[in-house]
Amino acid sequence: MTNEGDEVLSGGNMGPVLRRGDTVVRQAGEWSPAVHRLLRHLAAAGVHGVPDVLTSADPKQEVLTFVNGDVPSYPMPEWVWDEAALRSAALLLRQVHDATTDCSRQGPWRSPVHEPAEVICHNDFAPYNLVFQGSEVVGVIDWDYASPGPRVWDLAYLAYRLVPSSSVDHADGFTERERHLRLELLMDAYGTTLEPVQFRRVVSHRLTELAELSDEMATQLSKPELAGHAKLYRADARDL
Repeated sequence: MTNEGDEVLSGGNMGPVLRRGDTVVRQAGEWSPAVHRLLRHLAAAGVHGVPDVLTSADPKQEVLTFVNGDVPSYPMPEWVWDEAALRSAALLLRQVHDATTDCSRQGPWRSPVHEPAEVICHNDFAPYNLVFQGSEVVGVIDWDYASPGPRVWDLAYLAYRLVPSSSVDHADGFTERERHLRLELLMDAYGTTLEPVQFRRVVSHRLTELAELSDEMATQLSKPELAGHAKLYRADARDL
């Protein structure tokens, strides 16, 4: 899959991701047709900042347009915690969700379908998959694990990562009161409310499922670091 001049992009825990000029080359799977329908639907609905699907001569790989901007990784830079990032991430998520209410639910999907299937969830809408310009979120990448589900499934996980409630982010310096206010800001920007009990319940369920996937992929891909991720997810699920 690698050509001379390809750049291996950071991330890609579940498979290699290459930049080739202004395109991104990834491994395709049985879920790819559903994801490609989703991306084309978002483009037709006027949602900016998501990859366009390009034609690939190799059925085992997909070719997408490269979304320009900065995609952060851990340890997160300070600008990720700006209120502008919180608001713009929530606004983009709402735009994505609203655009998918009439999108085809036909699978197969790589992730389980969760009921009620109100929208098509990204399932990993978090800073490391968000494209920033300054402290503004302008795009979202890595759609492989998208699947139908409730709005709160994506929203609660975004809050877990960006408020944040993840124990890996406790060095951000926010007090519990500040985290509470940031959660309210995120919910207000999205246009909904999320009670603390509901938030903890959904995130705990989400993290437990993510831990199982991480353990499975650690073995399948021979990436023991994913087992470490699973341990963190289970610990955070217990704390929540």
